[in-house]
Amino acid sequence: MILTEICELLDIKYPIIQGGMAWVATAELAGAVSNSGGLGIIGAGNAPVEVIEQEIKKAKKLTQRPFGVNIMLLSPYSEDIVELVCSENIPVVTTGAGNPGKYMGKLKNKGIKVIPVISSVALAKRMEKQGADAVIAEGHEAGGHVGELTTFTLVPQVVDGVDIPVIAAGGIGDGRGLAAALSLGAKGIQMGTRFICTQECTVHINYKQAIMKAKDRSSTITGLTTGHPVRILKNKLARQFKKFEDNGISIEDIEKLGAGSLKNAVIDGDVDFGSVMAGQISGIIKDISKTSQVIEQVIKDAENTIDKLKRMSDKDE
Repeated sequence: MILTEICELLDIKYPIIQGGMAWVATAELAGAVSNSGGLGIIGAGNAPVEVIEQEIKKAKKLTQRPFGVNIMLLSPYSEDIVELVCSENIPVVTTGAGNPGKYMGKLKNKGIKVIPVISSVALAKRMEKQGADAVIAEGHEAGGHVGELTTFTLVPQVVDGVDIPVIAAGGIGDGRGLAAALSLGAKGIQMGTRFICTQECTVHINYKQAIMKAKDRSSTITGLTTGHPVRILKNKLARQFKKFEDNGISIEDIEKLGAGSLKNAVIDGDVDFGSVMAGQISGIIKDISKTSQVIEQVIKDAENTIDKLKRMSDKDE
Protein backbone atom coordinates (compact mmCIF):
# COMPACT_ATOMS: atom_id res chain seq x y z
CA MET A 1 0.00 0.00 0.00
CA ILE A 2 1.34 3.42 -0.97
CA LEU A 3 0.47 5.79 1.87
CA THR A 4 1.82 9.32 2.18
CA GLU A 5 0.99 12.34 4.30
CA ILE A 6 -1.33 13.52 1.51
CA CYS A 7 -3.57 10.54 2.27
CA GLU A 8 -3.86 11.63 5.91
CA LEU A 9 -4.17 15.33 5.06
CA LEU A 10 -7.07 14.78 2.65
CA ASP A 11 -8.57 11.64 4.25
CA ILE A 12 -8.13 9.55 1.09
CA LYS A 13 -6.97 5.98 0.52
CA TYR A 14 -4.53 6.67 -2.32
CA PRO A 15 -2.33 9.75 -3.00
CA ILE A 16 -4.13 10.52 -6.26
CA ILE A 17 -5.98 13.75 -7.01
CA GLN A 18 -8.13 14.31 -10.08
CA GLY A 19 -7.47 17.48 -12.06
CA GLY A 20 -10.09 20.23 -11.87
CA MET A 21 -10.68 20.48 -15.62
CA ALA A 22 -13.31 23.03 -16.70
CA TRP A 23 -16.36 21.44 -18.40
CA VAL A 24 -14.75 18.00 -17.83
CA ALA A 25 -14.49 17.64 -14.05
CA THR A 26 -18.17 17.18 -13.28
CA ALA A 27 -19.86 15.62 -10.25
CA GLU A 28 -19.98 12.24 -11.98
CA LEU A 29 -16.22 12.07 -12.42
CA ALA A 30 -15.44 13.61 -9.03
CA GLY A 31 -17.74 11.16 -7.28
CA ALA A 32 -16.21 8.19 -9.09
CA VAL A 33 -12.65 9.22 -8.21
CA SER A 34 -13.52 9.77 -4.55
CA ASN A 35 -15.40 6.46 -4.35
CA SER A 36 -12.30 4.77 -5.80
CA GLY A 37 -9.97 6.06 -3.10
CA GLY A 38 -8.65 9.25 -4.67
CA LEU A 39 -9.78 12.85 -4.31
CA GLY A 40 -12.36 13.85 -6.88
CA ILE A 41 -12.50 17.49 -7.92
CA ILE A 42 -15.31 19.53 -9.46
CA GLY A 43 -13.90 22.07 -11.91
CA ALA A 44 -15.61 25.45 -11.49
CA GLY A 45 -13.97 27.00 -14.55
CA ASN A 46 -15.93 30.06 -15.67
CA ALA A 47 -19.29 28.61 -14.63
CA PRO A 48 -21.67 30.75 -12.55
CA VAL A 49 -22.23 29.84 -8.93
CA GLU A 50 -25.64 28.21 -9.43
CA VAL A 51 -24.15 25.70 -11.86
CA ILE A 52 -21.41 24.67 -9.44
CA GLU A 53 -23.90 24.53 -6.58
CA GLN A 54 -25.88 21.92 -8.51
CA GLU A 55 -22.69 19.95 -9.23
CA ILE A 56 -21.78 19.96 -5.54
CA LYS A 57 -25.23 18.74 -4.52
CA LYS A 58 -25.05 16.01 -7.16
CA ALA A 59 -21.59 14.92 -5.97
CA LYS A 60 -22.82 14.68 -2.39
CA LYS A 61 -25.42 12.19 -3.57
CA LEU A 62 -22.84 10.19 -5.53
CA THR A 63 -20.20 9.81 -2.80
CA GLN A 64 -19.84 9.87 0.95
CA ARG A 65 -16.10 10.37 0.58
CA PRO A 66 -14.30 13.76 0.55
CA PHE A 67 -14.18 15.68 -2.72
CA GLY A 68 -13.01 19.15 -3.64
CA VAL A 69 -13.65 22.08 -5.95
CA ASN A 70 -11.14 23.73 -8.24
CA ILE A 71 -11.52 27.51 -8.38
CA MET A 72 -10.15 29.30 -11.42
CA LEU A 73 -9.23 32.66 -9.93
CA LEU A 74 -9.50 34.52 -13.26
CA SER A 75 -13.19 33.66 -13.39
CA PRO A 76 -15.59 36.57 -12.78
CA TYR A 77 -17.42 34.24 -10.41
CA SER A 78 -14.44 33.21 -8.28
CA GLU A 79 -15.52 35.21 -5.23
CA ASP A 80 -19.00 33.69 -5.41
CA ILE A 81 -17.50 30.20 -5.70
CA VAL A 82 -15.40 30.83 -2.58
CA GLU A 83 -18.57 31.75 -0.68
CA LEU A 84 -20.27 28.64 -2.03
CA VAL A 85 -17.55 26.18 -0.98
CA CYS A 86 -17.55 27.73 2.48
CA SER A 87 -21.32 27.40 2.85
CA GLU A 88 -21.29 23.83 1.48
CA ASN A 89 -18.43 22.78 3.81
CA ILE A 90 -16.26 21.50 0.96
CA PRO A 91 -13.16 19.98 2.62
CA VAL A 92 -10.60 20.77 -0.11
CA VAL A 93 -10.11 23.55 -2.64
CA THR A 94 -7.52 23.59 -5.40
CA THR A 95 -6.87 26.84 -7.21
CA GLY A 96 -5.45 27.89 -10.55
CA ALA A 97 -4.91 30.89 -12.80
CA GLY A 98 -4.14 33.36 -10.03
CA ASN A 99 -3.20 33.95 -6.41
CA PRO A 100 -5.72 32.72 -3.79
CA GLY A 101 -4.15 34.92 -1.11
CA LYS A 102 -7.14 37.22 -0.59
CA TYR A 103 -9.41 34.21 0.01
CA MET A 104 -7.00 32.19 2.12
CA GLY A 105 -8.18 33.47 5.49
CA LYS A 106 -11.84 32.83 4.78
CA LEU A 107 -11.18 29.33 3.46
CA LYS A 108 -8.86 28.38 6.30
CA ASN A 109 -11.31 29.70 8.91
CA LYS A 110 -13.84 27.21 7.56
CA GLY A 111 -11.32 24.39 7.92
CA ILE A 112 -10.92 24.01 4.16
CA LYS A 113 -7.62 22.62 2.90
CA VAL A 114 -6.22 24.94 0.21
CA ILE A 115 -3.93 23.47 -2.45
CA PRO A 116 -2.89 25.90 -5.21
CA VAL A 117 -1.58 24.76 -8.58
CA ILE A 118 1.84 26.37 -9.11
CA SER A 119 4.39 26.44 -11.92
CA SER A 120 7.46 27.85 -10.18
CA VAL A 121 9.42 27.63 -6.95
CA ALA A 122 8.81 31.31 -6.19
CA LEU A 123 5.05 30.87 -6.40
CA ALA A 124 5.20 27.73 -4.26
CA LYS A 125 7.08 29.63 -1.54
CA ARG A 126 4.56 32.46 -1.70
CA MET A 127 1.67 30.02 -1.33
CA GLU A 128 3.35 28.38 1.66
CA LYS A 129 3.75 31.77 3.37
CA GLN A 130 0.08 32.53 2.74
CA GLY A 131 -0.99 29.32 4.46
CA ALA A 132 -1.45 26.73 1.72
CA ASP A 133 -1.70 23.18 3.04
CA ALA A 134 0.12 21.74 0.01
CA VAL A 135 0.92 22.73 -3.56
CA ILE A 136 0.40 21.04 -6.91
CA ALA A 137 3.56 21.47 -8.97
CA GLU A 138 2.30 21.22 -12.53
CA GLY A 139 4.75 20.84 -15.38
CA HIS A 140 4.73 21.92 -18.99
CA GLU A 141 3.50 18.48 -20.11
CA ALA A 142 -0.01 19.01 -18.73
CA GLY A 143 -3.10 19.70 -20.78
CA GLY A 144 -4.80 23.09 -20.57
CA HIS A 145 -3.01 26.11 -19.11
CA VAL A 146 0.70 25.44 -18.67
CA GLY A 147 3.88 27.03 -17.36
CA GLU A 148 7.43 26.81 -18.72
CA LEU A 149 9.14 24.11 -16.63
CA THR A 150 8.77 20.38 -17.12
CA THR A 151 7.42 18.22 -14.31
CA PHE A 152 10.73 16.37 -13.96
CA THR A 153 12.62 19.61 -13.31
CA LEU A 154 9.91 21.54 -11.43
CA VAL A 155 8.91 18.98 -8.80
CA PRO A 156 12.28 18.36 -7.10
CA GLN A 157 13.04 22.09 -6.98
CA VAL A 158 9.68 22.81 -5.37
CA VAL A 159 10.20 19.92 -2.94
CA ASP A 160 13.52 21.46 -1.93
CA GLY A 161 12.01 24.93 -1.68
CA VAL A 162 9.03 24.38 0.63
CA ASP A 163 8.17 22.40 3.75
CA ILE A 164 4.55 21.64 2.85
CA PRO A 165 3.66 18.53 0.80
CA VAL A 166 4.11 18.72 -2.96
CA ILE A 167 1.80 16.97 -5.41
CA ALA A 168 3.22 16.33 -8.88
CA ALA A 169 1.15 16.98 -12.01
CA GLY A 170 1.72 17.09 -15.74
CA GLY A 171 2.59 14.08 -17.86
CA ILE A 172 1.45 11.50 -15.31
CA GLY A 173 -0.97 8.84 -16.44
CA ASP A 174 0.07 5.50 -14.97
CA GLY A 175 1.85 3.82 -12.07
CA ARG A 176 5.29 4.52 -13.46
CA GLY A 177 4.46 8.21 -13.25
CA LEU A 178 3.37 7.87 -9.63
CA ALA A 179 6.57 5.99 -8.75
CA ALA A 180 8.64 8.64 -10.52
CA ALA A 181 6.83 11.46 -8.71
CA LEU A 182 7.46 9.81 -5.35
CA SER A 183 11.14 9.39 -6.20
CA LEU A 184 11.32 13.13 -6.91
CA GLY A 185 10.02 13.85 -3.43
CA ALA A 186 6.34 14.42 -4.22
CA LYS A 187 3.75 13.07 -1.79
CA GLY A 188 1.16 12.32 -4.45
CA ILE A 189 0.04 13.00 -7.99
CA GLN A 190 -2.68 14.84 -9.84
CA MET A 191 -3.97 13.26 -13.05
CA GLY A 192 -6.25 14.95 -15.55
CA THR A 193 -6.00 13.57 -19.06
CA ARG A 194 -6.09 9.93 -17.95
CA PHE A 195 -9.37 10.47 -16.12
CA ILE A 196 -10.99 11.91 -19.25
CA CYS A 197 -10.90 8.42 -20.77
CA THR A 198 -13.02 6.81 -18.08
CA GLN A 199 -16.58 5.56 -18.26
CA GLU A 200 -17.79 8.02 -15.63
CA CYS A 201 -16.36 11.10 -17.37
CA THR A 202 -19.22 12.81 -19.21
CA VAL A 203 -17.26 14.40 -22.08
CA HIS A 204 -18.28 13.64 -25.66
CA ILE A 205 -17.01 10.33 -27.02
CA ASN A 206 -15.23 12.22 -29.83
CA TYR A 207 -13.06 13.93 -27.21
CA LYS A 208 -12.11 10.60 -25.62
CA GLN A 209 -11.37 9.03 -29.00
CA ALA A 210 -9.15 11.97 -29.97
CA ILE A 211 -7.03 11.33 -26.87
CA MET A 212 -6.85 7.58 -27.54
CA LYS A 213 -5.72 8.25 -31.13
CA ALA A 214 -3.03 10.69 -29.99
CA LYS A 215 0.67 9.93 -30.19
CA ASP A 216 3.66 11.37 -28.38
CA ARG A 217 3.77 14.54 -30.53
CA SER A 218 0.04 15.04 -31.04
CA SER A 219 -0.29 18.03 -28.72
CA THR A 220 0.83 21.61 -29.15
CA ILE A 221 0.81 24.86 -27.18
CA THR A 222 -1.43 27.70 -28.29
CA GLY A 223 -1.86 31.26 -27.07
CA LEU A 224 1.77 31.97 -26.25
CA THR A 225 1.43 35.60 -27.33
CA THR A 226 -1.53 36.13 -25.00
CA GLY A 227 0.50 35.26 -21.91
CA HIS A 228 -1.86 32.37 -21.13
CA PRO A 229 -0.48 29.38 -23.08
CA VAL A 230 -2.73 26.34 -23.41
CA ARG A 231 -1.81 22.81 -24.47
CA ILE A 232 -4.32 21.17 -26.81
CA LEU A 233 -4.29 18.34 -29.32
CA LYS A 234 -3.34 19.38 -32.84
CA ASN A 235 -6.36 20.06 -35.06
CA LYS A 236 -7.78 22.76 -37.33
CA LEU A 237 -8.25 25.12 -34.38
CA ALA A 238 -4.61 24.68 -33.35
CA ARG A 239 -3.48 25.46 -36.89
CA GLN A 240 -5.64 28.58 -36.92
CA PHE A 241 -4.13 29.68 -33.61
CA LYS A 242 -0.64 29.24 -35.07
CA LYS A 243 -1.59 31.20 -38.18
CA PHE A 244 -2.94 34.06 -36.09
CA GLU A 245 0.13 34.18 -33.86
CA ASP A 246 2.60 33.88 -36.74
CA ASN A 247 0.91 36.80 -38.49
CA GLY A 248 0.79 39.06 -35.44
CA ILE A 249 -2.97 39.06 -35.08
CA SER A 250 -4.12 41.00 -32.02
CA ILE A 251 -4.45 39.30 -28.64
CA GLU A 252 -8.13 40.25 -28.63
CA ASP A 253 -8.76 38.36 -31.87
CA ILE A 254 -6.74 35.36 -30.68
CA GLU A 255 -8.76 35.23 -27.47
CA LYS A 256 -11.96 35.57 -29.48
CA LEU A 257 -10.90 32.57 -31.57
CA GLY A 258 -10.62 30.48 -28.42
CA ALA A 259 -13.82 31.68 -26.77
CA GLY A 260 -16.23 28.80 -26.27
CA SER A 261 -13.93 26.33 -28.03
CA LEU A 262 -13.47 24.07 -24.98
CA LYS A 263 -17.23 23.67 -24.58
CA ASN A 264 -17.50 22.92 -28.29
CA ALA A 265 -15.10 20.00 -27.88
CA VAL A 266 -16.29 18.68 -24.52
CA ILE A 267 -20.06 18.99 -24.98
CA ASP A 268 -20.62 19.07 -28.74
CA GLY A 269 -17.78 16.75 -29.72
CA ASP A 270 -16.22 19.13 -32.24
CA VAL A 271 -12.64 17.87 -32.23
CA ASP A 272 -11.71 19.80 -35.39
CA PHE A 273 -12.47 23.37 -34.33
CA GLY A 274 -12.94 22.71 -30.62
CA SER A 275 -10.21 23.02 -27.99
CA VAL A 276 -9.26 19.45 -27.09
CA MET A 277 -7.21 20.17 -23.99
CA ALA A 278 -5.04 17.16 -23.20
CA GLY A 279 -1.54 16.50 -21.95
CA GLN A 280 1.48 14.93 -23.61
CA ILE A 281 0.70 11.70 -21.76
CA SER A 282 -2.21 11.14 -24.18
CA GLY A 283 -0.01 8.83 -26.24
CA ILE A 284 -0.16 6.04 -23.63
CA ILE A 285 -3.95 6.13 -23.20
CA LYS A 286 -5.61 3.47 -25.32
CA ASP A 287 -8.85 2.54 -23.58
CA ILE A 288 -11.90 3.82 -21.74
CA SER A 289 -11.97 2.13 -18.35
CA LYS A 290 -13.89 2.45 -15.13
CA THR A 291 -12.38 5.06 -12.85
CA SER A 292 -11.86 2.45 -10.14
CA GLN A 293 -9.90 0.28 -12.56
CA VAL A 294 -7.67 3.20 -13.56
CA ILE A 295 -6.81 4.01 -9.95
CA GLU A 296 -6.28 0.39 -8.95
CA GLN A 297 -3.98 -0.16 -11.94
CA VAL A 298 -1.98 2.99 -11.19
CA ILE A 299 -1.39 1.85 -7.61
CA LYS A 300 -0.57 -1.72 -8.62
CA ASP A 301 1.89 -0.61 -11.31
CA ALA A 302 3.52 1.91 -8.98
CA GLU A 303 4.03 -0.75 -6.32
CA ASN A 304 5.49 -3.14 -8.91
CA THR A 305 7.82 -0.43 -10.20
CA ILE A 306 9.03 0.39 -6.69
CA ASP A 307 9.53 -3.32 -5.94
CA LYS A 308 11.63 -3.74 -9.10
CA LEU A 309 13.82 -0.83 -8.10
CA LYS A 310 14.29 -2.32 -4.64
CA ARG A 311 15.26 -5.67 -6.12
CA MET A 312 17.76 -3.98 -8.44
CA SER A 313 19.23 -2.15 -5.46
CA ASP A 314 19.44 -5.34 -3.39
CA LYS A 315 21.11 -7.14 -6.29
CA ASP A 316 23.72 -4.41 -6.66
CA GLU A 317 24.55 -4.67 -2.98
